[in-house]
Amino acid sequence: MKQNNVIRILFIEDSVENAEQTISLLRNHGIAVRPAQATNEAELEHALQELVPDLVMVNPNVRDLQITEIARYLEATGKDFALTGIVDEISNEVVSKLFAAKVRSVALRSEPEQALMVIRREFDALSTRRSVRQLEASLRESERRCDALLDSSRDAIAYVHEGMHVRANRAYLEMFGYESFDDIEGLTLLDMVASENADDFKALLKRLSRGEKPPKRVELKAINGSGESFDASAEFAQATFEGEPCLQIIFRRKAVSPELIEQLQRDSVTGMYNRSRMLEMIEDAVSDAAKGSGHQALLLIEPDNWKSIIEGIGLANTDALMAALAERIETKLSDNEHAGRLGDHTLGILLTEHTDSQVQTLVDALLSVGDEGIIEAGQHSITLHLSVGGTLLGEKNANTRELLEQAGNALHSAQTQGGHRSEIYDPAASEKEEAAREQHWLELVEQALEDDGFILYQQQIISLQDAEGEFSEILLRMNGPNGEVLPRYFLPVAERAGLMPKIDRWVLGQVIEMLTESAREKRIATYFVKLTPQSLQDATLMPWLSKRIADAGLRPGSLVVEMPESKVLTTLKPAQDFVNALKETGAKFALEQFGSGLNSFQVLQHVDADYLKIDRSYMNKLTQNPENRDKIADICLKAQKAGKLTVAEWVEDAASTPLLFACGVDFVQGNFLQEPEKIIAYDLA
Repeated sequence: MKQNNVIRILFIEDSVENAEQTISLLRNHGIAVRPAQATNEAELEHALQELVPDLVMVNPNVRDLQITEIARYLEATGKDFALTGIVDEISNEVVSKLFAAKVRSVALRSEPEQALMVIRREFDALSTRRSVRQLEASLRESERRCDALLDSSRDAIAYVHEGMHVRANRAYLEMFGYESFDDIEGLTLLDMVASENADDFKALLKRLSRGEKPPKRVELKAINGSGESFDASAEFAQATFEGEPCLQIIFRRKAVSPELIEQLQRDSVTGMYNRSRMLEMIEDAVSDAAKGSGHQALLLIEPDNWKSIIEGIGLANTDALMAALAERIETKLSDNEHAGRLGDHTLGILLTEHTDSQVQTLVDALLSVGDEGIIEAGQHSITLHLSVGGTLLGEKNANTRELLEQAGNALHSAQTQGGHRSEIYDPAASEKEEAAREQHWLELVEQALEDDGFILYQQQIISLQDAEGEFSEILLRMNGPNGEVLPRYFLPVAERAGLMPKIDRWVLGQVIEMLTESAREKRIATYFVKLTPQSLQDATLMPWLSKRIADAGLRPGSLVVEMPESKVLTTLKPAQDFVNALKETGAKFALEQFGSGLNSFQVLQHVDADYLKIDRSYMNKLTQNPENRDKIADICLKAQKAGKLTVAEWVEDAASTPLLFACGVDFVQGNFLQEPEKIIAYDLA
């Protein structure tokens, strides 16, 4: 499941608390949710029309709806929903009843991890079904267009079913000397091949009929209607014609030498395969893996500290460097190891028929390339080290985009751990690798806490209502062995290790120093600072924070502590106590991801937030989505009546800002308006 997906969930459930529990579970795992609740027939009908849910989560004990009625309503919409049961206890009778109503999965409410896995699996399955339907529709449209373009094509193209021609274009007829399709309708494909190639060609067609992968190109002698032979090449592809599977064949008169074709597939700098050819080979490998072929892998290689290298040798010498590096790498390669250039300084190697140990042997050899001496790059002589990231390829990850993403993530991880190392993702052994990676990141976080290795950035929050002063959100980074590390890599590890209270306290201390400095400079500054639920359990935090604020003499309202709505809901009493104590210091409180729950304004009855940061899901395609604009306007209207200020986050285009102003939003924030900027860290000693 992609983390940026927003799941629309309809809860058929009497208890708001039970539904909120599931919403919070998903939110806490980084999954955005657009929820609705139905407890009776009218609410169900309204929710199906307004929300158009992805998942429908049913409690079979809901009072005013029977599971059979729910199934009938869903069926009547004609839409594909992932219908899931969530129960307090499982019995054969309950499961049979739910499955009879076409419920796809059942989860226990008392087992949140199980419920999370069920929701993820069902949403992934729904996404797959939708993708398949879209692909089928696209395929039908593509086939329609292809058929319309077939006769205008200069390539000689024919469709063959069980060895017989079922369609051929004008270029095909002209190549073989026939006037119309009627002339070849009774001819087999073998009738187009000279006798010296007939046996081999017949054997090839048999293999293709068994579903084997077609060769890229076959050189042969073809024969025309007059019995004259000519040199040609044939290319094959699986296709459909009028809904039936068939074979598409393109014949070309031999005019281009194989040497020229090979040259066109090569990168002019490195001599390796170019990006286009390399991606074709990766696609072929993925196709083989999807059919069960194993022992394949993809490796990505980059020189470490590339930016520093460029500064040292100059941009003009990078081609010479990459050429020299490619030459060294080629000496490490053998059969079934195909190298290509995938980016400016990224090389890829596709491995076939390799065991895991053979993959590791090659990786070790590649890491040693930089240790073999000086590399000449123009007038410069340098030494360098490489990092290698890769992934083994099997049925589980037989997807080109996923494969490249996994290899890229492994390469990035190797580089952020200091470089001159490798990391290979194994879909079959990910748990063990994940444990080792977790331990490594934990050590980095602990080191950062010990050595002040964290860095602060600020992103401007812009007032649409001419509020006085500067407003910014404080963002956290960490110094890693190979540069700055984004929080998504280290904060989950810190949270699992219980280190977030220490990190939160470090950030708060730095921000108080920054606000003190702003006051000295006569600047009116307001900083928003994130706080995690773990810190709410720290009984010493509030006394410490209260003293720091008082000692610094901060302007009331200059410090704004923020937490996500879902996190507040799951720690409601500690959050309430914290916010009440926070208000006594003059600081303010903000609710992030506001509007993501079933009744977000109900939270304000328990937690007195000053700012409401509207959930990012409402910013998605804002200019094209009047439903989102209406929801934002409704939030702003209610917020104004309650005396709260609103902030729209993740604003990513110019057209959204005037729309948000029209909705009544008070502040906007996003990378389009201003990228986060690095700020200094103050000495707390």
